[in-house]
Amino acid sequence: MTKKSTRYIVQGAIIAALYAVLTVGQNLLIPGSASMAVQFRVAEAMTILAFFTPAAIPGLTIGCIIANISSVTAGLGFYDMIFGSIATLLAALSMRALRNVCIKDIPFIALLMPAVFNGLIIGFEIDFFFMGSMHFNFINFLLQGGLVALGELVVVFVLGIPLTIILKKRNIIKE
Repeated sequence: MTKKSTRYIVQGAIIAALYAVLTVGQNLLIPGSASMAVQFRVAEAMTILAFFTPAAIPGLTIGCIIANISSVTAGLGFYDMIFGSIATLLAALSMRALRNVCIKDIPFIALLMPAVFNGLIIGFEIDFFFMGSMHFNFINFLLQGGLVALGELVVVFVLGIPLTIILKKRNIIKE
């Protein structure tokens, strides 16, 4: 195994572990704050790591799967584990692809991706599986998706932008 592939695996594993621990820990301290429709999952600030390393993509996805396993035991079902992880994967891939599209050195468009994907996918999941009993209601979808997207925006912009600035200034993560 090369030094670069070892670094990739280690970075991904650390990101996955941190994401899972932050999410599960947050839900233990403030039940539902990281797993309900109106959520402010602090670990989502870590999505900005996709700007710095491609290892963040599998790391965030695996971390989300692990974190959402705890929501399965909380009664949210396997849907959250599947759909939430897909939303995280798509957001991380998009953020990685859009990382160089910046306004004043901040990748604002990329920072919107967690809100877009989680709002759409989790909004659908909540409406269809939890509220609609396998029926789609567009108004409920807009409401639930909007609430999820709002939580994502707050976390990514309030915590993610300062984290991005700190990591860039300190040159902590090098690809």
